[in-house]
Parts: sequence; structure tokens; C-alpha cells
Amino acid sequence: QVQLVESGGGLVQAGGSLRLACAASGRAFSGYVMGWFRQPPGRERDFVAAINLSDSTTYAADSVKGRFTISRDNAKNTVYLQIYSLKPEDTAVYYCAAAPSFGPALPIYSAEGEYDYWGQGTQVTVSS
Repeated sequence: QVQLVESGGGLVQAGGSLRLACAASGRAFSGYVMGWFRQPPGRERDFVAAINLSDSTTYAADSVKGRFTISRDNAKNTVYLQIYSLKPEDTAVYYCAAAPSFGPALPIYSAEGEYDYWGQGTQVTVSS
């Protein structure tokens, strides 16, 4: 059974940093794209960033470029989302997701419908 477990969320002051982790288990993920999404309070879930586990190419939403970095550790089956210079508007539940990669360019994976597996999410709250 595939399982994605996020961790690393919490309460942080504006300007601080966090590193979220997504630990994957239950199958081999080498041919997958892993994505991060977030859902602010009262709003829809939005794409944040994705990484192709086959070649480490990455893609991020324009709104987070320069502050968010996605990376992986294949040995640990874990994908990370490093967030710098946190803002109150970054407050959200952050989800990781996994999608089988069939070769499309990464921007395709900004759509939730591409993902087969989802974690339960981790809360990030940024105080001003």
C-alpha cells in the first residue's frame, strides 16, 4: 500500500524558514513525479512545486519561485520542500502527492488530476 507522510510543519514567525518532508513507502518511486500543493484556510488547493525523481528536474509555481525549493533524497525515499522568508500568506495545509511519469514536461504536473497518491497534509502557520 502506497503511503505518503508529510512532516515538518508548525508555527513560525514571518521571515523564518521551514523544511517540509514527504516520506514515501509502499512501492518504487523512481519513475514518479512528486509534487507539493497547499491549501490556505477557506481557499482551494494550489500547486507549489514538483520534482521528477528520474532526473531531479524541478518546476515551481511563479508565486513561490525564489523562496521555495523542492529536492529529493532517493536513499530515504523522501522529498523536501524548503521554504525561506515565510509570509503570513504562506499559512496553509501543505500536501505532497505522487504521479507516475510518462514523459510529459513538468508543468503538466501542476494539475491535481495527474496525481494518484496524496498524503494527509502538514499544517504551516506563519505569524506576523
